[in-house]
Amino acid sequence: MAKSEIVRAIKGMNDIVPFAPENFLDSKIWQKIVHAAEETFEAYGYRFVRLPVVEDTQLFIRGVGSETDIVSKEMYSFEDRGGRRLTLRPEGTAGAVRAYVEHSYFHHQPVQRWWYLGPMFRAERPQKGRYRQFYQIGVEFFGVDSVASDVEILCTLNRFFQALKLDTLTLRINSLGDEKSRQNYEATLCVFFDKIKKDFPDDLHDRMKNNPLRFLDSKVFRQSGHADSAPDMIDSLSEDARTRFDGVLSGLNRVGIPFKRDPTLVRGLDYYSHTVFEFSTQDLGAQDAIGGGGRYDQLVSELGGPATPAIGFAAGIERLALLLAAQEEQDKAFELCILPMEGYAQEAIILAESIRDVGDIKIEVDLTGLRLKAMFKRADKIGARLAMVVGEDEIAHKRSTIRDLSQRDAEQEVALDARLIHDVARDMLDGRMGSDES
Repeated sequence: MAKSEIVRAIKGMNDIVPFAPENFLDSKIWQKIVHAAEETFEAYGYRFVRLPVVEDTQLFIRGVGSETDIVSKEMYSFEDRGGRRLTLRPEGTAGAVRAYVEHSYFHHQPVQRWWYLGPMFRAERPQKGRYRQFYQIGVEFFGVDSVASDVEILCTLNRFFQALKLDTLTLRINSLGDEKSRQNYEATLCVFFDKIKKDFPDDLHDRMKNNPLRFLDSKVFRQSGHADSAPDMIDSLSEDARTRFDGVLSGLNRVGIPFKRDPTLVRGLDYYSHTVFEFSTQDLGAQDAIGGGGRYDQLVSELGGPATPAIGFAAGIERLALLLAAQEEQDKAFELCILPMEGYAQEAIILAESIRDVGDIKIEVDLTGLRLKAMFKRADKIGARLAMVVGEDEIAHKRSTIRDLSQRDAEQEVALDARLIHDVARDMLDGRMGSDES
């Protein structure tokens, strides 16, 4: 590679930066999503965990399932210098369960509520809403087996979406039942697929027979004319599994969360049982799933721990960011820009610090040394809502003028007092234009 040639990011792996060329990759939107997650999940008693990005490959073979597309086609796996087979994590639940088992939480504190965020990696063809390095926010709830825990975790995810003001989402829900229910359903599916297999290519016939749930979840089947006539999982549920699922639906009705029961929803991973769910939207085209999850009561024991009930979900940050970028104007990066005239940068910095001491106004002091007209242009370009000048006249008269850059001729004179500037700026930001207080 020539010295002058630009080194670019790997295809399907994005920079999250301020003023990104594509709005959904703007770091301001991502900060908003992360803040909403933190506020929501911690209000429900979840504690933040940060887990390794690289894990032993066997974790995902055992935890996710060797026959899933993730493990068989999409993982970034490699051998390190010590000959160990390692994998960049393709999803978050397996790593969380590994940590739960490794640190023996089931002995000393079995009930755990965790949330996390971070990058995941899958070797897929990049497209809108699907990337090779993508980011997820996830929640895992260990140690409680009850209908109430299913309902509450759906309340948690629903409230997170409400915090982001996303009101075009649909909750789709189904039950995979217990092991007996699943076996009954797979047998029923095999009979159904045997009748329609002539309508699918020969190379899919073995998959239809050996992995009927996986084929039911596949894009090729969902887009076929047979999806609506597939057997309904609910008819294969055992009595206990049906009672449990009815309890979950009743609970959702009681808390006022609308839902659509989707008889073909099975999720794409082997570890799920009983309740499974997805929130989807019509606003993103083919990549319509925004977040989803379900119960995985056998996974802790599969990875070496005792039988431990658990439920969780994950939401894709890129898809959330796409919705936010499309639905609403981005928040202003700075609420107030202070523009110092030549020789008055220090006074501007001191004033900004005093205003920050008063309250939560987001302030940038322009230290570029540009002429005043250029500083006003820059303030508007970087997304500031308000701007004020600090120079010889302002210091001499102990007054300045706060201008609203989003409204022509909207301005207010104010004394150079940190609290007064804060209060007047906050009123202007909130749409309240009051009189100057001296």
